[in-house]
Amino acid sequence: MSENSFNKRIKLSQEILGKIAKIDEFKGLWHGSLRLSPQILGRLKSSVIITSTGASTRIEGSKMSDEEVARLLRGLKSNPPKNRDEQEVAGYADLLGRVFDHYRTLKLTENNILHFHSILLQFSNKDQSHKGKYKDSDNAVVMKNERGEEIVLFNPTKPYLVKPEMEAIIDWTNQELEKKELHPVLIIANFVFEFLAIHPFLDGNGRLSRALTNLLLLRNDYAHVPYASLDEIIEERKDSYYLALRATQNNHKTENEDITPWLNFLLDALLTQGDVARKLMNAEQPEKLLSERQEQVFAILKDGETLGVAEIDKRLNGSVPQVTIKQSLARLVALRLVERVGQGRGVRYTLHHK
Repeated sequence: MSENSFNKRIKLSQEILGKIAKIDEFKGLWHGSLRLSPQILGRLKSSVIITSTGASTRIEGSKMSDEEVARLLRGLKSNPPKNRDEQEVAGYADLLGRVFDHYRTLKLTENNILHFHSILLQFSNKDQSHKGKYKDSDNAVVMKNERGEEIVLFNPTKPYLVKPEMEAIIDWTNQELEKKELHPVLIIANFVFEFLAIHPFLDGNGRLSRALTNLLLLRNDYAHVPYASLDEIIEERKDSYYLALRATQNNHKTENEDITPWLNFLLDALLTQGDVARKLMNAEQPEKLLSERQEQVFAILKDGETLGVAEIDKRLNGSVPQVTIKQSLARLVALRLVERVGQGRGVRYTLHHK
């Protein structure tokens, strides 16, 4: 594709410009009036790595809850990941942590993308032969429906075209970001769509695309990114995510290219991320950072009792799914509002003793 084609498929409307203005309005607010302490920000970043890792791997079929992700990452030094889900979780958490901590020095280059892919798949036994290398065979993009059946969304770039197409979109992205004529969010959305359309690797493309989205947002001064999980927002809208990609892919490499469906999806996700971060910005106490479900679970433990998941479920009269209770507890532990007692199946929870 020519560089002009990348520009032509971005169709601006008042709706899109309005969304970008709101995203940038919050960006300015975050930079200008953040009152959270470094300690709380550090805890939030650790929490978002867990939440984003759980979400990003579940989008691709993992079954691990946030609590299981947190437990795995805590014990990683003494207990290496055993199964595929654990291997994918460990790799994504490592990559995202590096992005959050070192984004200023991580430029968008082909070598870095290949290196990120190696980090992502470092623990995956079956992926050792192709980690850090472009694909050498075709790979259809599929999604799983509720019955677990695979549906082909589209057939991406052929292996022999991957390198030139990746070089073209990387060069275009860096040139446009340097020129500052197009808004950076438009450039990022265009890059991420093209990356997914190429699907340059045999495995890990979805996860790597989300890590790269986080990286590019951070490199363009969206400093709230490590404190409000974009991956979690995408997971919550997984069906819309795939529909937007599919709708955009339908006209890929035609005269009628238009990334509007994908762009609107990403902008809406970024607006929601800003809303989450706005709550953080206005919070002086960790309790104010909780969602409604997390508050319900926390309220049960405020009396000082030590309870297991089944007991909390009973107190809530089954109004909150057990998987949500587990994810809420992982969040409460990450914010140091609650602490674990015991391990494994017998684990219980109580208020954090400061």
